[in-house]
Amino acid sequence: MTDSTDELRRGITGLLPRLRRFGAVLSGTQDEGDDLVQAAIERALSKHEQWQPGTRIDSWLFKIMQNSWKDEIRKRKNVQKKLILDSAGTDQSVDGRRVTETMLMLTKTREQFGRLSDEHRAVLALVVIDGHSYQESADQLEIPIGTLMSRLYRAREALRHMVEQTNSHEKAEINKRIGS
Repeated sequence: MTDSTDELRRGITGLLPRLRRFGAVLSGTQDEGDDLVQAAIERALSKHEQWQPGTRIDSWLFKIMQNSWKDEIRKRKNVQKKLILDSAGTDQSVDGRRVTETMLMLTKTREQFGRLSDEHRAVLALVVIDGHSYQESADQLEIPIGTLMSRLYRAREALRHMVEQTNSHEKAEINKRIGS
């Protein structure tokens, strides 16, 4: 074990009360806060070479905790969305017609999503589907944030237009079949 690793371990030990308070504040409960502290310490120790001796350990650990909490929130949102969609068909109080319409709209949207340009699919996937921030998405795509925002707007508009166009064609086809 190196001197810097020993210094990091001692620093972490001395910060435990502050880390626990910060974790509880971030998460809202002491139990989740403790889990967050444990995850942050585990990440810090596994990536100990990223810490620079002589710099503030507390700032580094607090940043790790914030990023871990953001990841957890993002993951929970995605799981919650999936659970809502999965349970929609089994919930007795759900309007079957509305669920069917929603599922049809999702199917149409998925079909049209595949017709978007690679640029538009990438920004929608990162921001809307994966829940990344604009800055994270821009960094990942190696483009300025303004370019990302512009592409995201154009992608949403293109997708909306394509889905609306599909709906118009389907309505016209139905009207034609029933003789209206």
